Amino acid sequence: MVVSMDHRRCPAAHPDDPTPCTGPVAVTVLDTTNAGANGCEHHGARLLASLAGGRVYALPDAPTGAAIRVFKAADGIRPFCWIEGPRTEPSQLSRAENRARAHL
Repeated sequence: MVVSMDHRRCPAAHPDDPTPCTGPVAVTVLDTTNAGANGCEHHGARLLASLAGGRVYALPDAPTGAAIRVFKAADGIRPFCWIEGPRTEPSQLSRAENRARAHL
């Protein structure tokens, strides 16, 4: 699915996330109970970053490397990154930020 001119977004886009899709639906992101949503790489990464224990899988017609790009991108994205405000708790930081803190 490519985002059309009527500004519909992929199912992985959180209603409060103001960003548009960037490309076709390419991945499925699953939570720990196997509930999931298909999404573009951009929203797939943002969703994965907001889940504890989430997983990402490429859809059959996805561009090569879509799932690994989403996985790598999610590592540096803070959970619910569209929410403004200070972030100090580990649950509010990206996985990369938490790893860096652990090495201090």
